[in-house]
This record gives sequence, C-alpha cells and structure tokens, in this order.
Amino acid sequence: MKYDYLIVGAGLSGAIFAYEATKKGKKCLVIEKRSHIGGNLYCEDIEEIKVHKYGAHIFRTNDDEIWKYINQFVSFNHYVNSPVAKYKNKLYNLPFNMNTFYQIYKAKTPQEAIDKINKDKVINNNPQNLEEYVKNIVGKKIYKILIKGYTEKQWGRKCKDLPKDIMRRIPLRFTFDNNYFNSKYQGIPVEGYNELFKKLLKGTKVILNTDFNNNRDKYKKIAKKIVYTGALDEYYNYEYGTLEYRSLRFEEKIYNTNNYQGNAVINYTEAKVPYTRTIEHKHFVFDTETPKTIVTYEYPEQWDITKEKYYPINDEKNEKLYAKYKKKANKEGLILCGRLADYKYYDMQDTIKNALNICNKYIK
Repeated sequence: MKYDYLIVGAGLSGAIFAYEATKKGKKCLVIEKRSHIGGNLYCEDIEEIKVHKYGAHIFRTNDDEIWKYINQFVSFNHYVNSPVAKYKNKLYNLPFNMNTFYQIYKAKTPQEAIDKINKDKVINNNPQNLEEYVKNIVGKKIYKILIKGYTEKQWGRKCKDLPKDIMRRIPLRFTFDNNYFNSKYQGIPVEGYNELFKKLLKGTKVILNTDFNNNRDKYKKIAKKIVYTGALDEYYNYEYGTLEYRSLRFEEKIYNTNNYQGNAVINYTEAKVPYTRTIEHKHFVFDTETPKTIVTYEYPEQWDITKEKYYPINDEKNEKLYAKYKKKANKEGLILCGRLADYKYYDMQDTIKNALNICNKYIK
C-alpha cells in the first residue's frame, strides 16, 4: 500500500479531505476524471474575466467556524447576490420582497402587501403537489410570474406533478432589501476559486484525466482506504439500477461591451424561454475594466449517464435505490464524502461542514 488514502475526485469534498489528512501526516493520492481540479467550482480565465464554468457559485454561511475555516485559504470580496427575474419583458426583484410586491401588486407598505398576497392565495390545508403548496403560500400571481415556468424548466415536469417538498420554504420579506441569501457572511474569493483548491491540495499528489471507475481494481490496491466523492451507483457499475438526476448545459457568449445585462444573475421565468438564467461573470467582482463581457446561458436538461449530474431526484424510488448502494458501501468500508456520494444537493457551506465531519470521523 503506497498511500493511506486514495481520494476519488478533486472537488471541494475531496480537496478538504486531502488537506486535513495531509496535515496529519497521511499520504494521499487524488485522482480526478476531469482535466482540472476544483470540481464544479472551477473557473476559467477568458478575456481577463474569471468565468464560473459550471454555473454561478456564491459562497455564503451564517456559521462562524465555517467562515473562519475557508478564510485560511482565500479572502472574500463583499459581493451580495441580488438576482433579477425577467417575465414577459418585465423585471422583478428577487427574493420576494417589497420591491417585488410593488412590481406585482403596487403595494407600498408591508401591510398592503400582506393583504394583497392573502387575497390572492388559494387556501389548501393539505396540498398534494408543488403547485397547490406554492399557491397556498404566495398566491396565484407570484406563482404564475416567478415560480411556475422557472420550476417546470428546472425539473422537466409540471408543478402539478412535482412533490411539494422541492420547495421547503418560500421566504417572503416585507422589506426593500434585495439581498437574496441574507447570510451573515457571503462573497466570492478575491483570488478566485482555483486558488482555494491549489492551497487545499498543496503537498498532495493529484492525477487528472483519470477515471477511477475505468481501472478500479488497480487503484483499490494502492491505498489503505478509499474516499469516494463520485456517484455511488457508478462505483458499483449500476448493479442495482441507475440513480436519477437533472443536468445542465452552459453556453458562453462574448459580447463587445463592458456591461451587457447590468447584473450578475438574471432568472428567466417564462416557460417559452429555454434557459433558466443568464450569468454575467464580471459582476461577481468589482472594478473590472475589461472592454468585453462574457454571459453564460444556463439550460436545464434531461439527464443520462453521458451528462453531468447536478440535481438529484430525491423521490421515494431513488432514495430506496441509494439506500441499497449505501448499505453495500458501508459493509465494504468505503468512505463516502460529498454531494454525489451522498446523493444530496449541498451548498458550499454544507459541503465543507460534511467533509470536516467525515475527516474527524476517519482521519486518526
């Protein structure tokens, strides 16, 4: 055994495990099937702009310890996510706040907005699907303008056919604050996400363009323990069946202007617009004087095993299938770490917290 740990995947979970293990004197090897480290946080420099290649990633947390931990490696700017929604050529502020309520109802005070929303609600004490649940919380107008089309594009199914718990909460803010996350700490790394991964993986051997599942017998022999951050059904060659996801496709366009849409993120909530949002990357940073700008168009897609896995379909069928795979992995002593291995959607703060918990459990 040449290594204490073989870590499959150079995303945030794998990189944190490698950092913590190396810090404690363990010898690690990281293998990554992509051509770069950083997982979905990877950025590419194009026209002097750091382009988020796999969608917008804004770090935020209310956890002091998580904030302290990540700031060991990079410092953050003060970017605050304030997206705008576009529906039938009209713009609406997100999250749902007093600006939104004025735009939809012409409500000028919190009480006026509350009264308008209550009047528009479709009361249902036992909603059976997402449409019934949302109309019960925010009413017909907000549902139609800001939720229905976007959600149906995102999931590829009608809201009537989606479970209500896809949206666990719908915050209504009766202030004029456009801060989407409303977190204590938020921002984008000043040095960029790539620098974060360079520091996390310093001192660890990393092999890129290498798919563990194409030569697993070889790699199983070179380390005492395997830390797996990929999809668990793929690890077992889909023995029990295939876990389902939604995927995304990104199209980048370079425009010969230094400011194309005036905001980092614009959501498109009409069903007939094929993309869900556009991302103008230069707005994630400040004082960018480049003469060109880059906008990414984000298209939701039906997933198959040839496409990237973004959003797990956590319905009863898939949860039962995942439980079978996890039982087998636990029996074999496989260390699972990360959103794909856990078959859960994680924000960055969740990923860090989960990875540190796994480190504390297994690195002795």
